[in-house]
Amino acid sequence: MTDDQQRPARRHGITIPFDSPLHTQRDLFTELADLGYDDFWSSEADGTDGFTPLVLASQWAPEVRLGVAIIPAFTRGPALMAQTVASICEAAPGRFVMGLGSSSSVIVERWNGIPFVQPYQRTRDMARFLRRALTGEKITESYETFEVRGFTLRRVPEEQPPILLAALRPGMLRLAGREGDGAIINWLAATDVPTVRPYVDEGGRGKEIVARIFVCPSEDTETVRAQARFAIAAYLNVPVYAEFHRWLGRGPRLEGMWDAWAEGDRKAALAAIPDDVVDELVVHGSPERCREQIDLYHANGVDTSAIAILPFAGIDPVQAARDLSPAAR
Repeated sequence: MTDDQQRPARRHGITIPFDSPLHTQRDLFTELADLGYDDFWSSEADGTDGFTPLVLASQWAPEVRLGVAIIPAFTRGPALMAQTVASICEAAPGRFVMGLGSSSSVIVERWNGIPFVQPYQRTRDMARFLRRALTGEKITESYETFEVRGFTLRRVPEEQPPILLAALRPGMLRLAGREGDGAIINWLAATDVPTVRPYVDEGGRGKEIVARIFVCPSEDTETVRAQARFAIAAYLNVPVYAEFHRWLGRGPRLEGMWDAWAEGDRKAALAAIPDDVVDELVVHGSPERCREQIDLYHANGVDTSAIAILPFAGIDPVQAARDLSPAAR
């Protein structure tokens, strides 16, 4: 069997929800499913929580696989995390993928008041706990980062969900392959995928790699670049992402941004981000060119693309989702 035969089938996903109120998005979710999207992926940062949009989608688009990329390992206790995962597994049996990650000090510590310590160990421990808890096993265990005494999940999922781990550098990528069913990656170029994929594959073939890909189908290049710089600066100045891009080799091109940011000069930091870095990390151009770039991620080792539409240059995100859909190919 070849490596390609051992890899999961290629899947095309889209990030939900859109900006309109959740209760108004039923027809949109149905349309996106009809347009051929295989997956809907949510996230959890400062908008909706990661699960509620998927619960709605489970009933509005019953043919679509649902995933969350990601839920922080810190912001829910172990028992509550297991209960929440099991509940959405009941709503969408066999169609839910759990994405778990350390998140960042900004979200965990600054926004939620929880110490951001031992992120690798916390993610590992939560993944191990969920593997056992979701089977209904009674758990009394002292993990390195938390302790559980006598917890039994009373509503066990009909099917165990895949657990994917958000990963950037080798340690977490290896953990995703060794103890998870694969990895969730983001803020990287298509050409970076061959660098990260082998670390996941060390855990065995058949591991899934999901990439959140930031896309703006607009040919107003200068406006897209200008607005994309704000998003890039917001993420790549977070220490874990800065180290990720140093590891990928972008350090020399990003040092100017990091230096200006550290000095509090936000304007200079934005100006210091080179055009080629923007073009590598944010897919933009005509819808046809965007689809080609998304395909390059797949060709380089991504199994599931979870596109996140950036509403730059005045584009309509809903129309962009239509233009980028499998049906438009």
